[in-house]
Amino acid sequence: MTDLATLLEVGGPVAALGGGAAYARARHPGVYWSTVGLPVSTVRLLSSYSSVMEACGLTVAPSRLRVLAVKATTRREVRPVPPRRGIIRPTATGLRVRLRLAPGQEPADVAASAERLRHAWGVHAVYVTTVKPGVVELRLVGFDVLRRVRMPRKLRPDLLRVPVALREDATPFVRDYRTVPHQLTLGATLSGKSMYLRHLVAGLARQPVALVGIDCKRGVELAPFAPRLSALATDPEQAAELLPVLVREMENRYDLIKTRQGIAPSTPDEEITSDIWGLPEHERPVPVVLFVDEVAELFLVATKKDEERRDEKVTQLIRLAQLGRAAGIYLEVCGQRFGAELGKGATMLRAQLTGRVCHRVNDEASAKMALGDIAPEAVSAACAIAPERPGLAVAGDTTGGWSRIRTPYLSLSDAAETCRESAHLVPDLPALKPFRPDVPVRPPVETPGPAVLPRPVTD
Repeated sequence: MTDLATLLEVGGPVAALGGGAAYARARHPGVYWSTVGLPVSTVRLLSSYSSVMEACGLTVAPSRLRVLAVKATTRREVRPVPPRRGIIRPTATGLRVRLRLAPGQEPADVAASAERLRHAWGVHAVYVTTVKPGVVELRLVGFDVLRRVRMPRKLRPDLLRVPVALREDATPFVRDYRTVPHQLTLGATLSGKSMYLRHLVAGLARQPVALVGIDCKRGVELAPFAPRLSALATDPEQAAELLPVLVREMENRYDLIKTRQGIAPSTPDEEITSDIWGLPEHERPVPVVLFVDEVAELFLVATKKDEERRDEKVTQLIRLAQLGRAAGIYLEVCGQRFGAELGKGATMLRAQLTGRVCHRVNDEASAKMALGDIAPEAVSAACAIAPERPGLAVAGDTTGGWSRIRTPYLSLSDAAETCRESAHLVPDLPALKPFRPDVPVRPPVETPGPAVLPRPVTD
């Protein structure tokens, strides 16, 4: 009886501790990683590093000098040499450690063993990045960071750079318009495409840029951001009037660059290699970001009479994509499908959109439209996105690299409030004033007056 009572006294706290750890792992994986996962994985890495590297084929034969030194000082067996390991640096989501590759090894050898390293050290995933020739960094992620997205707190804000999502390796996905000027974002209904667009608008609203929208769904996506928009077209007819104005604005900026640099006015725009960023700050025009939601609506026509007008809109959009970067005009094109079946000019426009983000789509052909021409191996990853994870997407670019990302939740009211607070940042562009959306006046908040107590009744 005494032994049983002692066992119960000891087992109760142990069971409670185990239950608490299981609850933290399911509900608060970051807390579980910091308290349990981090020390356990660190011990596993330190104790099994050499044997794991040897099992993964990442060791090389020791040098002759090393063999002679070992034989001269000890009698132990001379074992293969693993890559030299650096200091282990813990993070809020995992571990980082740098490896100096042995002669004859390459980063691809380590990347091919990432899945084996993940199982050996008990982490969620292992990613390999090249730091410099001969040095790679292992990024060990302790848990699924895309299940509940939490953006890193320390993010440096910069002009035309918006941290909009989180990568699967726990690094922020930053939409940098200076590096990737134009982007295509595809996604089916309820896939999270609108949330991605919402983050972009809210992030750019705080910056000195002009935001222009073409929303052919009668403005239901972009109208809530009207206080911060310099122009908004809510149907194809208005878009047909707005696009020529943007093209003329682009041409005027090219004329400004020519005047500043002494280039002959007759020089074609295609031969100008500079851009507005070479101008002095007081002469530099404000950057313009054009959001096009449901781009297919600009291509669809009901009768043959509308084909000529459709071709004009598409041609102007292609001109902005080809020449707009140097003039500080950037495109963010969104839709559910975007392929050659839309008509003439669709493939040419898509070829100008360097960045690609593909949310959940309804068929494989849509994923190929977004990623097939830049990263074919990413198509299967885009098709595997589950409906239960809205906001999850595959991001790629023309370099062939791609990664899974997920956008954190941002309510429409919060994004709209950000635009209202930033309304004073709307730049003065006279050409776009006719297209400035009407901003509804918010009704005043009624404040209750002082309570009036009834007079006491006296006899």
